Amino acid sequence: MRVSLKDVAAHAGVSIKTVSNVVNNYQHVTPAMRERVQRSIDALGYRPNLAARHLRKGRTGIIALALPELGNPYFAELAAAVIDAATRHEYIVLLDHTGGRREQEILVSQGFRARVIDGLILSPIELEAEDLRDRPENVPLVLLGERDYDLPYDHIAIDNVAAARDAVRHLVGLGRREVAFIGARRGRSEPAQLRVRGWREELRAAGLSADDGLVAATDGWGHADGAAAMARILDSGRRPDAVFAYNDPMAIGAMRVLHARGLRVPEDVAVVGFDDVVEGRFGAVTLTSVSPDKEAIGRLAVESVLARLGGQAPEPRRVRAEYRLVGRESTLGHHPADDGVNGASGANSADSAHG
Repeated sequence: MRVSLKDVAAHAGVSIKTVSNVVNNYQHVTPAMRERVQRSIDALGYRPNLAARHLRKGRTGIIALALPELGNPYFAELAAAVIDAATRHEYIVLLDHTGGRREQEILVSQGFRARVIDGLILSPIELEAEDLRDRPENVPLVLLGERDYDLPYDHIAIDNVAAARDAVRHLVGLGRREVAFIGARRGRSEPAQLRVRGWREELRAAGLSADDGLVAATDGWGHADGAAAMARILDSGRRPDAVFAYNDPMAIGAMRVLHARGLRVPEDVAVVGFDDVVEGRFGAVTLTSVSPDKEAIGRLAVESVLARLGGQAPEPRRVRAEYRLVGRESTLGHHPADDGVNGASGANSADSAHG
């Protein structure tokens, strides 16, 4: 039989209200009383009925997380960070896969699951500002990623331009002069546009040519896309001495092609990725990568939803999450640095205007 608050109260010789105060971690309970009740909780194996607790507040205890690519390692790691953060607040997370399609992002953002969720965390790719203007306000919405909608919703992102500039600055600082960019996705993609912009700005700041012949557009952002983009650049007769990839899977795909063509990483071609996913740390050549603070992004997203639910966040916030550039063998050879490269520890701090 399920152990109830009444059972715990009887075992501890206290009121049900006192047990409830301990279970809900109210601060005015004395340490001695808290310990007494906790001993009874442990002895009886009491577990709070979270569903009932949320329902008493008129909530479901569920936050939805809608992501464009569940197969992408970055989004898988981000989902884990959101779930961990939600669990600490006794919420569960409902995962939704949009495929980066506008119609699916509209469906999710307009609250088709509104009856079963308390809040929505959405990472959009193709969604337009007009799609959100008449959105029902009964479910709080927090946006992730680089699309700037200029709308009254909390928005959490890193500074992609600054991060891309840090990556290129690292390569230039190692003496590289022909830096290619792969992953300038065909069609609208604000993250890709921002990273190309950072690539271009840093090359020009270094007095180098931002040659569009070294920019490879792709339809996707996977390993095969990175390999195909790298092959196209090499087949064109260009031989860059460095590559900055839109993300880690593309960088890994590019390194595979470089190896197949007899080019050494990093001796002939240095490679930098983006997102710092686990697989990049365990290849034959470990990958230098821009590392967003995924744990902080997950925590900030969940806290933003809960603050909206509690009426504690009257003004929408644009939060810049931190990042750092982690140097490994793909640029530094076989003496990888485990911390930030050239002091690039994330020119951003949370809540700063420019990240």
